[in-house]
Amino acid sequence: MTSERAQEPPGAFGRRPDTGEPIATAVFDLGAVLIDWDPRYLYRSLFADEVEMERFLATVCTPEWNGEQDRGRPLADGTAALVAKHPEHADLIEAYYGRWDEMLGEPIAGSVEIAAELKAAGVRLIALSNWSAETFPRARHRLTVLNEFDGVLLSGTVGLTKPDPEIYHALIERHDIDVRHTLFIDDSVRNVVAAAGIGFDAIHFTSPHQLRSELNERGLLAPLDTHPGAPTTEA
Repeated sequence: MTSERAQEPPGAFGRRPDTGEPIATAVFDLGAVLIDWDPRYLYRSLFADEVEMERFLATVCTPEWNGEQDRGRPLADGTAALVAKHPEHADLIEAYYGRWDEMLGEPIAGSVEIAAELKAAGVRLIALSNWSAETFPRARHRLTVLNEFDGVLLSGTVGLTKPDPEIYHALIERHDIDVRHTLFIDDSVRNVVAAAGIGFDAIHFTSPHQLRSELNERGLLAPLDTHPGAPTTEA
């Protein structure tokens, strides 16, 4: 007779709350989960007026425009197309990728420690991010947390972005992922819903404290009150 434990995947730790299946792999989003990135870090140095800066980011260098580069459009092509549309903002548009490094903040404290703890416990770590293949190498030397990962899949390398189901299927195929035994973590509700629809145990990330609590409920990490430096609650 074969025991349930003997049938579990190698390196299984913790269990899904919905199915009870063991968890062997954790898939992390990067931006806003592990890495702080915001174009405002750059553009606050280029605009004297905060309102004007917000208008520029909402109407010129928009998230939708940046998303095209994340999907694989060359940075030079995206920049040229936007300059042609808004020639009066040429210098500001060219700064977006020319000074892109200045948009990077620090790794998110709390989240990077969680990733390291999962890795130390034997959980396989994979990153899935909407990120340009051209800008990613410029950041990687600063992002030592990525050394914890067993694999990274970028939208810019496959020409797909979350929440398109096809990018999840590409992740599954390229990294031999069994969704029954995999946890997905992302700050976007749309991305989380799409992952859950494919079969992942999916967590909507709102803070490192919330993530640790969710992982503790799954038996993946120690309880909050035993973790060094964890917040305390007064009676």
